[in-house]
This record gives sequence, C-alpha cells and structure tokens, in this order.
Amino acid sequence: MNILFVYYVPSGGVETLNRQRSMALKRIGINCHFLYYENRRDLLNDHAAPVFITNNDEKIKQILESGKYQSIIITSDFQALPRFRSLGYQGKMIIEVQGYGPKHVARKVFQNAVPLVTQYANGLLNPKTPHIEQLFNEIFPTVPKFQFNNCFDTTKFSYQTTTSHPQPIVAWIGRIEDNKNWQEFLFIGAKLIEKVNPNIQLFMFEDPTLSTKEERQKFEATINRLKLHNHITLLANVPNEKMAEYYSRIGDSGGFLCSTSKVEGAPYAILEALSCKCPILSTDSDGVKSSIIHNETGKYYPIGNISEAVTQAVELMNNTEIREHIRLRGYEHVKTNFSPELYGKHFRNMLQSLGIN
Repeated sequence: MNILFVYYVPSGGVETLNRQRSMALKRIGINCHFLYYENRRDLLNDHAAPVFITNNDEKIKQILESGKYQSIIITSDFQALPRFRSLGYQGKMIIEVQGYGPKHVARKVFQNAVPLVTQYANGLLNPKTPHIEQLFNEIFPTVPKFQFNNCFDTTKFSYQTTTSHPQPIVAWIGRIEDNKNWQEFLFIGAKLIEKVNPNIQLFMFEDPTLSTKEERQKFEATINRLKLHNHITLLANVPNEKMAEYYSRIGDSGGFLCSTSKVEGAPYAILEALSCKCPILSTDSDGVKSSIIHNETGKYYPIGNISEAVTQAVELMNNTEIREHIRLRGYEHVKTNFSPELYGKHFRNMLQSLGIN
C-alpha cells in the first residue's frame, strides 16, 4: 500500500514527523512517499522513502498517477483538496493539522475551509492537540476525526554520552517569529545570567529561511539591548542526526531546553529532548500536554511570567533529585506513549475505518 504525505517545506516538526512515520509505517506494510512544494535550504534529511519537491501541477499529476496512492495525508494545505481532485486523484484524502499558531488564527482558517473540507476531505487528523480537537468538533461536526500521538523511535534517537560542557546550556528551538515567542526566551536567559550564573550559555537552534527581515531586526536589537552577545550561540539548520548529541550535552551540562511558544500543536523538539534526557521548561502551549507532565516529565511556567520561569529553571538546574527524576521519567514517557508500534496501530485503524484495507 502506498500513501502520499504532502506539506509545504521539508523543515521543522512536520519533516521530523514524516521521517519518523516513514519507518513506523514501513513495518506494517505501508510505503510512504513525500511531496513538498519547495525546499528553501540545501539540507534535505533522509526520509528512507521517495521524496518529491515540486509545486507544478503537471509534475504533481504525474506523481499521483504513478504512485497509485490509496490515500493522501495533507498537512495544513486545505487548498490541496480541490487541486488534487482536479488533477485526477480519486482516492481518500485526509487533512492533518499539526499546529496553526494562535487559536484565533486556526479558527479563522478552519471556518474559511468548511466548503473545501465538506466537499473533498474524507477525514481530519491531529495529534491529540486539545484546542485543535475542540475546533474540529465545533467547525466540522460531520467529518470523521482521528486523534493519536505522533511517533518517535527512541532506539534511533536517544541519549548519547558526551564530553562534559563546562557551563550550563539553556537552549531554545524554533523560528524567529511571534508565536515561538523568542523574545521571552531572551528575557529568561538574561535573568538567569544576571541572577543565577553569569556563565550560562544560550543556544538557539533555528531555520533562518523561515523568519522575516523585520522580525530578524527586532531579534538582533533585543540581543543588543540585553547585552547577550557573549552568551548566545545561533545554530542554523543543524542536521537532525546531530541533534541527539546536542540535546544530550545540554542535559549533561546541567541546563535545559526552554520552550516559550504561545501555542503549539505537537512539537517534535520536545520528544527529541525527552528521549535524550534533556530536561524541559515550557509554557503551557496546549499541544505539549501529551508530552510534558509538570514535575514528572518536565516543568511548566505561566507564559509571560519571567520571574516564575526563573524560579522553575533554578529548581530544574539545582535540585538534583527532581532533575534526575524528570530526566528518567521523560525518556520512559516517550518510549511508552509515542512508540512507532502504537502509531502504526492507530494509523492502520484510521485507514480501515475509512474503508482502506
């Protein structure tokens, strides 16, 4: 059985998800192919499956015809529904939403997409993201819905023994844009350096092709204002296979991953960090609820509350008992609840319920 997964660019959490599910679904006899409309960078991580990069109708038509896909899973792009039908595809199409920024933005997009979903979509999929699930039920009451965790293979991406890092590393991963809330991370980092440890290093992993010029200027101005130049390291487009070493080093340094997002779907950076025993401090950005349990698999702080973020960070860094408990429980949580086997079972059940055998 061949399934086509469609997304805009091979970057971020969706690309990580695609590579993870490529292997998970192969185990149950499903061949995954991937279509991205464009690639804005030189790097393309190995999907262990055919990958197409095109936004040309004629080329997409050829891909659809030659692939003989039993189903197409389209992430975020509602306009692809009528487009693929017009190109001759007659199989089942499922819209997947991994995240759409703030809830009001998602609501508006979904409301505008009602005619397309009602006419063309056979199902809706999301990774147990509470606000997306609620909007699906409200706006698309008659369309079949499926909610299950994304998959993560802890045997392929997990803790590595690293050379010791002399100072704690506090890390952040995302795009330099409003919803990822990079500014709050810089404020937290500056306070930790000022109040807790003047030698803390701030690592920021990003894809600079996904930020605007205006946002980049604000970012650089904030770094200048907070005098963080000697503390901050920007890491652009680090290949995914190298990230396990980084997460492991961050955890071993006594530091943590700080997720400051306003709203998230099901961020893969969280699962990757947990699998590498890298502790996490996060806003309660909705989609992280399935992976972060406070004081069990990570820690939360109220968004915008810098002083509380610092308080939680200090306990995460200095309380050895709590820190080690969180590191161990985080790894076990991902291994148990996000396994490729569990994902394959849920995915097969979804297809079968839509009449795809």
